[in-house]
Amino acid sequence: PVTPGELLCLGSSLALSGLFYYLYRKKARVVARIQEAPKLQVDDDLPALVSAAEGRCLPYVALEGIVLPAKALLTSHYHEGLQGVIQKLLLKEHRLIWNSLARSW
Repeated sequence: PVTPGELLCLGSSLALSGLFYYLYRKKARVVARIQEAPKLQVDDDLPALVSAAEGRCLPYVALEGIVLPAKALLTSHYHEGLQGVIQKLLLKEHRLIWNSLARSW
């Protein structure tokens, strides 16, 4: 005979496994789209290509080319000779909404 506690454990285990599999498949699709992204060169044709795209946005692309820093190069503390730049820093501030049930923002 199967006890109700065993059925509860089996059900919750199946539910969690299903949830984690769904999240895994969702992330795997995103990774596949990124790996299949077209490779574009940073040149004079790039602004025209972006403005011709739908919504003036290219969802996933890999840009190749030489980038010049605005101020100074970033150097790695862990790998000698490795340098990089920050092209754009995006700060997104989310609106806080009061949750009266949890009594928090």
